Amino acid sequence: MFSRDIGIDLGTANVLIYVKGRGIVLDEPSVVAIDTGTGRALAVGEEARQMVGRTPGNIVATRPLKDGVIADFDITEVMLRHFLNKINVKSFLSKPRILICTPTNITSVEKKAIKEAAEKSGGKQIFLEEEPKVAAIGAGMDIFQPSGNMVVDIGGGTTDIAVLSMGDIVTASSIKMAGDKFDYEILDYIKKTYKLLIGERTAEQIKINVATVFPGGRNEELDIRGRDMVSGLPRTITVKSDEIQQALQEPISHMVMAAKSVLERTPPELSADIIDRGVIMTGGGALLHGIDQLFAEELMVPVLVAEEPMSCVAKGTGLMLEHIDKIAKKKLI
Repeated sequence: MFSRDIGIDLGTANVLIYVKGRGIVLDEPSVVAIDTGTGRALAVGEEARQMVGRTPGNIVATRPLKDGVIADFDITEVMLRHFLNKINVKSFLSKPRILICTPTNITSVEKKAIKEAAEKSGGKQIFLEEEPKVAAIGAGMDIFQPSGNMVVDIGGGTTDIAVLSMGDIVTASSIKMAGDKFDYEILDYIKKTYKLLIGERTAEQIKINVATVFPGGRNEELDIRGRDMVSGLPRTITVKSDEIQQALQEPISHMVMAAKSVLERTPPELSADIIDRGVIMTGGGALLHGIDQLFAEELMVPVLVAEEPMSCVAKGTGLMLEHIDKIAKKKLI
């Protein structure tokens, strides 16, 4: 029976969907706006993101995934179903086969939750693949050769670091330090330093327009508005790149340490390959200014940011869908 195969990058910050033969057909924030009175979902995706921090009391815009895993099962299911209906892949006769990416060290309970949510949203067979592996494929790395490839995938909730060879993960680490943590640190810094409260969206603007993690790597400034904690009134301040670099030092150092520990656990032959080939960075966090320079300096290997890092995982699911029958057979054995 003809059925559509689809790949889903179920991210903490964004959901991307790849349909076989059509490419990436959806890229929307992982946000759902809920009416707390009725428990009904009012908006999903981009429409719901517009509501973050701007809703009356009875409407809450929530993100059902936290740190790369499902924090709220029912809302995740509502979100997935909405997106699948939107791209119109289900027919009356057949349900799609779905390939979903997960962080490397999630528990079997968390895996089961992701599978169940996808099944309830209308999937026929659900396959799970580890995110750094899929990201590496999507970034154009040939991971099926007997040589070492290293990928650092920085998402919204987790950073997945892995060394791959022969189509599989050799060493890996997944830490809960990623894009959201950067936003939080910026928020916290502005609050402590300037006694000013800002929202998530403002923190994200600072991250994109001003932030750098490489000392002296950037010299931008930005006027931002928020609420003064003392007077309670709106106030404008100017933030500069070098102070944001200081604010982001802690999460960045954790990420560098995780990458170093993955390299330390890698067999020497594969380490030698990584010196030749370098490290590829994927995910939205790879767009953070100076992060490639900093990693290159700390790991002492070349570091490259993938083309379109935010869609590497979705593209990778697309390439893996080409071999989905093989994957299906493997899972049945």
